[in-house]
Formats: sequence, structure tokens, C-alpha cells
Amino acid sequence: MRVSLRAAIPLLAVLSFVLVAPPAHAAAPTYTALGDSYASGTGTREYYDNSGCQRSPHAYPVLDAARLGATLTFASCAGAKVPDVLNGQLGSLNASTRYVTLSVGGNDIGWSSVITQCAKPWPYTCWGDIDKAEAYIRNTLPGQLDQLYTRIRTLAPNARVVVVGYPRLFNGVECNIIARISPGEQAELNATADLLASTIKARADARGFGFVDARGPFTGHAVCDAVEWINGTSLPIGESYHPNRNGHIGYANLVEPALRA
Repeated sequence: MRVSLRAAIPLLAVLSFVLVAPPAHAAAPTYTALGDSYASGTGTREYYDNSGCQRSPHAYPVLDAARLGATLTFASCAGAKVPDVLNGQLGSLNASTRYVTLSVGGNDIGWSSVITQCAKPWPYTCWGDIDKAEAYIRNTLPGQLDQLYTRIRTLAPNARVVVVGYPRLFNGVECNIIARISPGEQAELNATADLLASTIKARADARGFGFVDARGPFTGHAVCDAVEWINGTSLPIGESYHPNRNGHIGYANLVEPALRA
């Protein structure tokens, strides 16, 4: 059967459009950042709004979302505990979620209150407070984390989930005049940080989540080190003992490859 040139012209036009049409752009991957002040950016001294969550443009989730070309749902909030994340931060998770990061557990053990007690002048001490925090880590926190991690995986079955740990805060040197934390107390606080990190890692490993251990990379950048990634006692007081902007760059450099793994 012959096809006339006149009849073939519309067909050729359609074929040429199909051949030269540009490919559709893939949607940006979605990233949800969960957790407490270590994820929201408390300590960086610049925040998006006055909501109290202290979400900062300098926080590691914001930095890594830009590096990954991802659309960020910034759910992290200063002061959050495990139940707060479980009941109030998971709304954006779904089967399409590509990345999830989570920093939580410090508020559950009353970490800021323990440090505040340690910073009081003699004759106040914080040994009992440290003991209570360590008991909570051993006896209560693992079950809370298991419940949260299971819920995250149920809601975001296809996501790469990375749990981000806390660093050791101290190097054994007293350099803050207004906060007396003795070398002995600093050593025990660091030991508690180790217990917290190992406990969080164990529960993350059990669920098949990635874990970022900040302790090694933050060594040499603790409070009183020459290049601090952690604020010492600061004004306003809420900025104290949190990662500063350099600390969040350090975190972002750790978290990005963990999300890409």
C-alpha cells in the first residue's frame, strides 16, 4: 500500500515531536528531618521564626537538603522528646519519602538539667543526677526508641533513615568562669554521652537504620578546645552546650554520605 507524501507529513511531524521532546524532570527527593534541638539548630543563633522550635538555616538538615537537591520537611523542634517526635513530627512520612534523619534522646534523659546542675558552684554536685540519667538510658530509653523506629519504618518503608548521635561535650579543661564543671564531672558526663551513643546505635542497628557517630569527629572540637564546635556556657543560656554553626557543618559532612549510602 502506497502512502502519499501529503498523508505522511502529519505523521512525520508527530514523530519528530516525539523524538525531540525534552525528557520530563524527575521530582526532587523528599527529606524529613526529625528530632530535638541538635537537629533544629539551637546554638547557631539565627532562626527562621519565633515558634520556639529554633529551626535554623544553618542546621545540618538544611545544609544536607541543599547538597542532596532534596525537598526538606523540617519537623525538628527544640525540646522534643521521643514521644513528641512519635506523636507530632511524623506527618510528612510516606512511601515516597527518600531520606529521614533523627536526633532524639537527650531531652528524655534530662541532659540539659544534668549539665545545669553540674555547672552550679560548690557545694552543689551532680553525681546523683548523672546516675539517674544513666539509669534512664539503660532501662527506659531503648523501648522508647524501638517504638519510634518501628513507626518511622512503617510510615516510610522506602526511606533511607539515618539516626544522628550526640557528641562528647568536654575535654577536661575548665574554661568557663560562670560555669564550674570539674574535670571529674566532665569525665563522667562524657561517659554518659558514650552510654547514650552506644544505646542509640544499638537500637538503630537492630532496626536496620544508619547511625552517625559524632564522638570521634567532634574530638578536638569540644567545649574549651581551640576550635569549638560546641558552645560553652552562653547567653542566652539556651544556646549553651549545643553545636554552633561550625558544628552543624561538621554534622552535615557526616550525615550527607550516610544518607547517600
